[in-house]
Amino acid sequence: MSETHSIPQPAQSKPARPSKPYPDFPLFPHAAGVWAKKIRGRLHYFGPWSDPDGALKKYLEQKDALHAGRKPRETPEGFTVKDLANHFLDAKKQLVEGGELSPRTWTDYKEACDLAVSNFGKSRLLTDLDQEDFAGVRNKIARNWGPYRVGKMIQCLRCLFKYAYDADMIPVPIRYGPGFKRPSKKVHRLHRAKQGSKVFTAEEVKKLLDAAGTPMKAMILLGINCGFGNSDCGHLPMSAVNLETGWIDYPRPKTGIPRRCPLWPETVAALKESLAKRKETKNKADIELVFVTKYGDSWAKDVADSPITKEMRKILNAIGIHGHRNFYGLRHTFRTIADEVKDQPATNHIMGHEEQHMSTVYRETISDERLQAVVAHVSAWLFTPAK
Repeated sequence: MSETHSIPQPAQSKPARPSKPYPDFPLFPHAAGVWAKKIRGRLHYFGPWSDPDGALKKYLEQKDALHAGRKPRETPEGFTVKDLANHFLDAKKQLVEGGELSPRTWTDYKEACDLAVSNFGKSRLLTDLDQEDFAGVRNKIARNWGPYRVGKMIQCLRCLFKYAYDADMIPVPIRYGPGFKRPSKKVHRLHRAKQGSKVFTAEEVKKLLDAAGTPMKAMILLGINCGFGNSDCGHLPMSAVNLETGWIDYPRPKTGIPRRCPLWPETVAALKESLAKRKETKNKADIELVFVTKYGDSWAKDVADSPITKEMRKILNAIGIHGHRNFYGLRHTFRTIADEVKDQPATNHIMGHEEQHMSTVYRETISDERLQAVVAHVSAWLFTPAK
């Protein structure tokens, strides 16, 4: 018999390790033949080399949980934090368009939604949230923010997750736990004491007026003449101002509470100068605004770092006034000085403050003489030379 020999077979070569589909691709080709990524000190695998798109999709679905140290859900069911944020903001946007919610409040809600998504993860199920999650968020923001902002953000987050139950996105209300509370009144008092007074002296207000250009001078005068804040000045329409009679009738943009205030001659003159130099607006929606920036934009940016805040900070720095005082300090100053007249209803009416008292139900009007007496007292405080 002849000896038979088997034909040698060529050795199977291992596929070459692929390159990343593009430089910013978040995964790397592991020697095991899969796309992988090291997260929190551990390797995680997301799919074979042959399917980089599928691996990327799986990574994007699981990354929030993995980076947070949680086990990802393979097949999530139910509403996620991202779903809630989108539903909630869409509903609130409709209220803004209908005039039932201020743009600034919508901005606060948007910040709360961003905070929830960034901390909980956009793909996190609402039913998966627990007390530790909310306590963690509170501890995080309390380290970086003051008590007022912390309290406002906690309230916005509570509104967000209450909406989830009201909209039937979760079967039972969220249980936040005992740690998810707004800062106490004691904490607020200690914080205010640490910051110091927000009231300006008469000499400081005069320095602000001397250093301010157009139209900031007019805004500063409205702040100390009428107790206007940033949003009040930014949204002020021409229809609310009567420079012939020297009066402003202007409901507060934030609350819609009616407000009426007599203007000083200095305020009228500054408003006339500002209107004479006013630029053309870029947007049709801003045509009726009294104040427009040199670029033709609105000053009414409903954010914490608004154009008025930035410009006021420049003026304060230029004249050597540092610390926590800002444009809104003019409103604090007006209230403090106006209260010396001892006509609280008149001062409240000028500032647009709502009184939680039965007397407001029966009080139909406040005479112009009472309003004039309040602003005349503040004017005398500011412009009468000190003895």
